[in-house]
Amino acid sequence: MRGPSTSYDLKRAIGHSVGYFWHFPHAQLYSEPKRLEQLGLLRVSEEGTGRRRKTFTITDEGLRVLRAWLAEPTHQHFELRDIAEIKLFFNELADPEDIARLAHDQVKQHEERIAEYEGMKQRFGSNPEIASRMVTLELGLEMEYAALRFWRSLVEQTEHERSGTS
Repeated sequence: MRGPSTSYDLKRAIGHSVGYFWHFPHAQLYSEPKRLEQLGLLRVSEEGTGRRRKTFTITDEGLRVLRAWLAEPTHQHFELRDIAEIKLFFNELADPEDIARLAHDQVKQHEERIAEYEGMKQRFGSNPEIASRMVTLELGLEMEYAALRFWRSLVEQTEHERSGTS
């Protein structure tokens, strides 16, 4: 979508876009373009001097394959790999104070991410060039608000348990 790019360009762009919801090793941004080039899905041009950076451009065949993949139905449920959630799963082995602290920390983290997403929405929401991508931001906001409601509820629950009220 951004035109010809080096692996470093992709790394920077991902840090401000899909990196918010799709984590993968940055090394993959250096190895995967080579594989896609071998399949004829990307074209590479290399600087003749200096750092000899490689710039990748999607080919017509690459665009065709990408569009075919986008058109395929998705039957997998979304993946969530959340360290706080796995810690919460084992809460009966933890000190109640640790769970209370986890809940408080999660409230703070989700509030910060919501503020970041709301700022992005304000800065970019009226830009017609990226309007179709803003729907992903809306999904991210909804998920953050849902998580925030959950963790706030857990904070209240742990405070009631510590005070002996229900």
